Amino acid sequence: MLAEVPGNPLSSGPLWTATRGKDEKGPGLTLQRSRDAQRKMSSQRCCFLGVETWAELKWEDWELGGEFTKTLLLKNIHSKLQKLRFRPPVSKFFTTLFPQIITLSPGTSFSLPVTFRPLDRCEYQDTIEFHSKDGLFQVSLRATIPRHALDVPESVLLPPCAVLHQSQTAFMFRNASKLQTGFQWEVPSPFQLCPESGMLEPGQERRITVLFRPREALVYQVQASCAFGDEGENSCTVLLQGLSKYPFLQISAPGQEEGCKVLEFGNVPVGCTMERHFEILNPSSITTSFSLSRMQRPALSESVFQCGIQKGEVAPRTSIRVPVIFSPVTVDSTTVDYLSLTCPGALSKTLLKVTGTCIGPQVSLSSSMLDFGCVDEGEEALRTVDIINSSSVEAQYQFDLDTTGHSVFTLEPACGALPPNSHRSLRLLFRPHHPMGHHRRVVCLLLHREPLFLDLIGTCHSEQLKPAILHPRHLVLYRQHLARGLTCYPPDVLGAMLAEDKIQVDQEGALMLHEDPAAVPEKSPMEEYYQGCAGGKVEAELGGSGEGSSTNSSHVTVDPPELLFLNGSLSTSQSVTLSNHTKGKLSLVWTPAPNSPFSVTPSSCDLGPLKSTAFRVSYTPKQHNTFHGAQLECFAHYKVLRDHRQVEDRTLCPSWCVTVRVIGHSFQPCREHFIPRFSLQHPRVVFPALSLVSYRTVLLENMGDLPLVFRLDPEECPSVTVQPTSGLVQPGHHQILTLRTTPAEDCPAKLPLTLHFNASPKHTQELSVVSVVEKLCLSLEGEGSLFFKPTAVGSCSQSPYRVRNLTRLPLRFHWRIPGPDQRFISVAPDTGVLQPNETMVQTWSFTPFEEMVYNLKPNLTFWPIQTPGCRKSRLPLKVVGMASKGSIQAEHSVLDLGEVLVGDCRSFEVPLINNGSCSVSFCLSVQQSLLDPGLPENTQKKDPVALELDSVRGTIPARSRLLIRSTVRPARRTRYCWDLTYQTLSSTGSVLDAPQALCQVLGEGVFPTLEVTDVRCSGSVEGLSKLQIWSLFSLGQLNAHLQRDPAPPELTYRVPTRHSLRRCPSIFTSAMLDFNFSAAPLGSDPSSVLLMFENTGSIPVEWSFLFPEDQQIELEYWAETGEFSTTELHHMKVQDNRLFNITPRSGKLHPGQQKAVTFSYRHDFAGTDRLPVLFKLSHGREILLNFMGVTVERDRHYLHFTSTKHVFAPVAIGGFSPPKQVYELYNGGAVPLRYRVDTEPLEQLTADNFGHPVLQCLNPQGEVKPGRTALLEWVLSPLEAKTYSVDISIHVLEGDTMLLTFEGCGFDNSVLGESAPVQLHDAYMSVPSTQRMALPNQVLFLSEERLSLGDIPVCCRSTRVLFLTNVSHSDRVLYTWNLTDQSVQIYPEHGTLSPGESSLCILTLQASGSPSFYQLDIICEVTLEEALSQYHQDLQQWELERDRQRNEFTLTEKDLQPSQTSYPQGHTPSQTSYPQGHTPSQTSYPQGHTQNQTSYPQGHTPSQTSYPQGHTPSQTSYPQGHTPSQTSYPQGHTPSQTSYPQGHTPSQTSYPQGHTQNQTSYPQGHTPSQTSYPQGHTPSQTSYPQGHTPSQTSYPQGHTPSQTSYPQGHTPSQTSYPQGHTPSQTSYPQGHTPSQTSYPQGHTQNQTQESNTKEVAPSPQKPGPVVRKYKTLPPIHSSSSSAVVGGMCTRPSRAERRAQREASQVWRRPEPPCPTLLHLGVTARSHSLLEFQTFFPSLLSTHHINRSARPNVTRCESRQSRPPSVDMPPLSHGPERDIITHTLTSIFRYSNSPLYSGTVTLLYIQVQ
Repeated sequence: MLAEVPGNPLSSGPLWTATRGKDEKGPGLTLQRSRDAQRKMSSQRCCFLGVETWAELKWEDWELGGEFTKTLLLKNIHSKLQKLRFRPPVSKFFTTLFPQIITLSPGTSFSLPVTFRPLDRCEYQDTIEFHSKDGLFQVSLRATIPRHALDVPESVLLPPCAVLHQSQTAFMFRNASKLQTGFQWEVPSPFQLCPESGMLEPGQERRITVLFRPREALVYQVQASCAFGDEGENSCTVLLQGLSKYPFLQISAPGQEEGCKVLEFGNVPVGCTMERHFEILNPSSITTSFSLSRMQRPALSESVFQCGIQKGEVAPRTSIRVPVIFSPVTVDSTTVDYLSLTCPGALSKTLLKVTGTCIGPQVSLSSSMLDFGCVDEGEEALRTVDIINSSSVEAQYQFDLDTTGHSVFTLEPACGALPPNSHRSLRLLFRPHHPMGHHRRVVCLLLHREPLFLDLIGTCHSEQLKPAILHPRHLVLYRQHLARGLTCYPPDVLGAMLAEDKIQVDQEGALMLHEDPAAVPEKSPMEEYYQGCAGGKVEAELGGSGEGSSTNSSHVTVDPPELLFLNGSLSTSQSVTLSNHTKGKLSLVWTPAPNSPFSVTPSSCDLGPLKSTAFRVSYTPKQHNTFHGAQLECFAHYKVLRDHRQVEDRTLCPSWCVTVRVIGHSFQPCREHFIPRFSLQHPRVVFPALSLVSYRTVLLENMGDLPLVFRLDPEECPSVTVQPTSGLVQPGHHQILTLRTTPAEDCPAKLPLTLHFNASPKHTQELSVVSVVEKLCLSLEGEGSLFFKPTAVGSCSQSPYRVRNLTRLPLRFHWRIPGPDQRFISVAPDTGVLQPNETMVQTWSFTPFEEMVYNLKPNLTFWPIQTPGCRKSRLPLKVVGMASKGSIQAEHSVLDLGEVLVGDCRSFEVPLINNGSCSVSFCLSVQQSLLDPGLPENTQKKDPVALELDSVRGTIPARSRLLIRSTVRPARRTRYCWDLTYQTLSSTGSVLDAPQALCQVLGEGVFPTLEVTDVRCSGSVEGLSKLQIWSLFSLGQLNAHLQRDPAPPELTYRVPTRHSLRRCPSIFTSAMLDFNFSAAPLGSDPSSVLLMFENTGSIPVEWSFLFPEDQQIELEYWAETGEFSTTELHHMKVQDNRLFNITPRSGKLHPGQQKAVTFSYRHDFAGTDRLPVLFKLSHGREILLNFMGVTVERDRHYLHFTSTKHVFAPVAIGGFSPPKQVYELYNGGAVPLRYRVDTEPLEQLTADNFGHPVLQCLNPQGEVKPGRTALLEWVLSPLEAKTYSVDISIHVLEGDTMLLTFEGCGFDNSVLGESAPVQLHDAYMSVPSTQRMALPNQVLFLSEERLSLGDIPVCCRSTRVLFLTNVSHSDRVLYTWNLTDQSVQIYPEHGTLSPGESSLCILTLQASGSPSFYQLDIICEVTLEEALSQYHQDLQQWELERDRQRNEFTLTEKDLQPSQTSYPQGHTPSQTSYPQGHTPSQTSYPQGHTQNQTSYPQGHTPSQTSYPQGHTPSQTSYPQGHTPSQTSYPQGHTPSQTSYPQGHTPSQTSYPQGHTQNQTSYPQGHTPSQTSYPQGHTPSQTSYPQGHTPSQTSYPQGHTPSQTSYPQGHTPSQTSYPQGHTPSQTSYPQGHTPSQTSYPQGHTQNQTQESNTKEVAPSPQKPGPVVRKYKTLPPIHSSSSSAVVGGMCTRPSRAERRAQREASQVWRRPEPPCPTLLHLGVTARSHSLLEFQTFFPSLLSTHHINRSARPNVTRCESRQSRPPSVDMPPLSHGPERDIITHTLTSIFRYSNSPLYSGTVTLLYIQVQ
């Protein structure tokens, strides 16, 4: 059987694996596989190359000299013919057929015999090799000899086992040989194998059981060795693996005390049983056995707890429930027992405390007295009384009253069981026989409780005698008289004494003597009951000295109190004596019982004072073999009470009643008595171990159907008294026996009492009585010694201490500590009760006040709880404690928390170390100081302490480390310092010493910070420089706001929250900025701006951009008012159409991380769009960003101004050459515009300043191209040191007028001195000069994007070095610098960079002769060489395909009529136009075609069709099967595509009216000479779209105006485009230009859309003759793109979509690649030489000034006219180049990244 243990760490594989046993003596005899595996392999057929055969032939049973043949079967399972050639075995021992070719058809077989002829007794091996055309395979031949071999597993893994436990498993091993094999196993401990030896027949298997008995918790791996063979010459091993762990079991119980679990039963009724359970848990992974045992208990103690399980096993990670039964027997006692859980091999034991309390019944009577009143003789009276059980315990009761008629009182029922919490009504009947006052005190016996008493009184009158009537008050007075000793006097004597004033009457009417005698002690109910059973007298051995003490209480006694008639006689009698102990004459009356076998003679008599008389009791049964029993009743009363007239009411005394218990039987001597059937609870009676009179009760029940007579012999055990000693129990009734004794020390452990039943010696039952006095004994832990650990002076240490009660008595204890020692030690609890066998854990406290060793001796006083006034016992305890002084320290003197978010919290731990030998109680305090010197002192004092300690007070044990968890909540951004101090505490918590320094905690409160480190733009704002975007988006102010502290209102919502019910949320911040997306035409590409955000702080930052809809609480539909303001409607429009978009809107940045965020604005609706967006940093700033963008109608002239105010740089007064300053004008529309500056305010300013031109505009009018910026040049020349302000209007032709305010300030150098603002103050110093983020597919990077040349003199040349780096690993790039300003030169202007290569670029700025502010934006175009090469290849293929389609056409011969001339549909010859200057006869058509058969473009006539220059239609060949309308021409081959006028120079080229060369913009990267115009046209003669200039007219990507052809006879201005589109926005067929798209005469593109759409639609084909078709590509059709008319919601029609699908399948002309743009910003300020020498004398020598340069250089002239001296000549070979190259190479080696930061200055060394 295999045993598996899941999760065993030793192995995850199978339990054991099989291997062949090894012969360690013989070589080569190792068998690695079992015989079954070998037989399976040899018998299993395998497939080799489509041939099925055996892999091995094996001979096993062979003898020397014989021949043994086996057949090798070959079967072709392939679907084709197989031919095999085979090589026979090499050895001579194996032979087969002569080699031949074996031919196997599909499914056929061939048998090859192989013969084995052995010559020696050894093993043989050989092979047969088969060859086929697909390969070869081998069949093994092997002959073996019989050897001893065993198949055994390699390893056996046993289940994990607990220490000192046992686990087992089994494995099978087999004799794998054909020889009989003996085996002998040897294995070391802790493993054992069974059986260890034996004999195996061939092939026989044997089961081996492995036992694992570990003694330590280890991982065991043992090799079990097996010797096998004839003489054990072979051997093999099996690896036995086992894991053992220490067992660990837990007890789960509801209660818990110090050191043990508690199973509490609570209150359990006596005689009942209660069952509770506890669990034994096994949390380990091993099966654990256990045993439960009771701890040692005091001798003679009762066993009331029974445990249902004594021993067992608990499976891993399971539990078992153990029942415990509690059966209490002693009422009002608490029992404690301890169960010990023991596990073999466990390191500890577990205790379970079981405890329970036994409770008894609580029975009472509804009345303790019943008054029957006065009853006439012969009559009866009935009364009822309730007996009540108010407890949850069943109560057994019995009234000691005769029920056979021998009493005047009858009670029913006299005995029974009272259920819990119930009551029962008892009927009492009074039948008097004599005229007298009757009084009887009836006892009610209770099981396990003291008896109850019921007083019955009644008076009987006859006709002759009328005694005084008894009333309850007489009984009350009687008890008072009895206590005062007056009841021994008859009433007449008391009356005389009262008359003689010897006695007196008290306030209650009772008599009393003048001197009260000694009070008689009140008897307990048990004593009173025993006295009544004893005939009214107290026995000497139980009552002391006797009769003197009983005289006062017993007025009448009877002797003996019981009579036994057990001799079997039918008539017998015995005498009984009654004694009068009073001083008056008594009348004695026996109560007669009719038909009773018992009678008393005489029935009545008078008895004098202190006299005795005898009566005769006769037993005369009327039938044989019966049991009888009765209680004879005799009333005694003063004789004077016969007549009520002779006594007074206050001297009336009730009668006394004495009883005699009699039993007898009438069984004849030879007659067998009845067999009793009874129940006795409990036969073992245990009395308390105290030398006091104690009582116990026993219940005797008659379980049979016949009366039961019992009797005890009082002489058998004189020390124990039982009442009653005899009696008769009716069937189904019970008798409560009461036992009394006084335990003694010399009493034996067991006292026997024999109960005799039915007067037969055969029927007895022994009662075992335990009545032994035990000495009080308590056990103190540690042999009465208690040692405290070292304690700090003033502090307190505690130690648990155990005290155990070893007796059967509950003991009360009290610790007494001497007065001086009470200052140092205390114990809790110091007093209490220890139940029998209970162990209590007490806590002792030691509080020293001096550094010394304390030896203290408290005493434990204890005594039995039943005898509080007895002599107490004492036990001394030795207490030793050592005191020392303690201190603590912090593990780190300084703890720096770093930066913590303001308003947030950070938890940390302060390690405190106590290196002393005692525990230290301490109190911590924190003092806070702010390290910001700028904060006022009152702020530091008022600031709350930001450091909170979770626990200010605590205790550190000796040589320990305590972590104080602390929390920091900074309230402001500042540097905090917290000083932690401590004070040691006493045990009462008071401080013992002054504060001592502990450690210092440093921290800094910070807010989350972000910073914009880079910006990129694309789309409609691609032409804006980084400086312009930085200004439009107010990024400098944004960074400044992000660095400031948030205002308290900004922290109203620390995280993004929907908090507003309005569509315009409330604003909690005063920081507001504009994000201006500039302006762009309607329908243009979205304006996209990419911002790089970086977390420059040291804490994570969560940021969010919240649109108004993100802050609004979503309301139900019914809650919406439906009333919106204009602003809300506008915001709803912007948000619903997603005009503004942010991607991503939120994120989280860890310190140092960066994130690029894209802001985009869509130009879908004309007008100005605004949207407030809240930029929220969680727990930080809130900044309201006003997104603003302008969308301009396409035909609107619009200048975009970001502000209505401009401030010029301050200029010094008194200067001769004030600097030139610029102001930018940006055209945000789609058409060129002309502007004019109103100079009247400037003239008025000049007039106001005495004709001095304070402010003048150098170019007050000009033109601005679409999407471009024009520079207004200004000169500020102040007269006074003041601020000048002037409002100037800028008029836009056919547009709006804008009023701007220009301000300028003049300053006096002599007054300001060195502080004069002469230096260049770059307003954009915060703009990053290096690129921080790469655009998609960007491979070329600039080392710097901004160059500031600073302050330079005029006419100087400044040089800087730049680097272009190709970061691609595979692409080569081409770059070209576009230089539009003549003052700047970059060398080289263009070039190629290989992958990973860098290029050095030298930038040179030649300052003009006039002081100026330079602010330049230079663009570098970057193109991938691979993309450009691919474009040329695609263009070449397109041209080849175009030529092929031109020369290929399809001919069809149907309906050819040469004589008929067809004209265009709907045209007549007169309506048919021909090429200009040609007639129909001069117009030639394609061969075989007439004019009618020649198709032209739809809606065109021959005159509207353009042909190659100098060609006629007949001279123009078309592709086969094509007509002129189907033929499209290559670029530059139509007459409309004319080249630049030959022989014209730029000076001879005329420009548009009112424009100069400078004002005329050309395609990007082109010069006027590179720009070709329509044939015969000059730039001035070339018209552009209305309101557009050449620079505002966009052309197809990669085309110039000369490459863009228009319809014949049309100019660009005459060519209309789709509404709202420019030529660049109008899409043409791929690879086509406008000239290749022909339109009808007089039609524009817009007017041709519908016709073109219809033309593209396929027409139904009619069946015709079969034509020859050629495999050609689809022809290149000319088509126009569908213009997007209207807004974003315009949807194209079905015909348009079909036309677009067909147009997308046309092979279009390839587009050239679009270059990537890199912007380089250059800033500088040039000063006059005098000013520069005055303010920058040290820098003058560093600049080279070109003295030959003209003082005023017009920077607007063309590059061709600038002097050559300005250009930096290329470096030639020589020393100069070598020096520069060597210097730059050394500088550039360290830079490998294109994004590095820094500025490198090129030192231009001129070598003479």
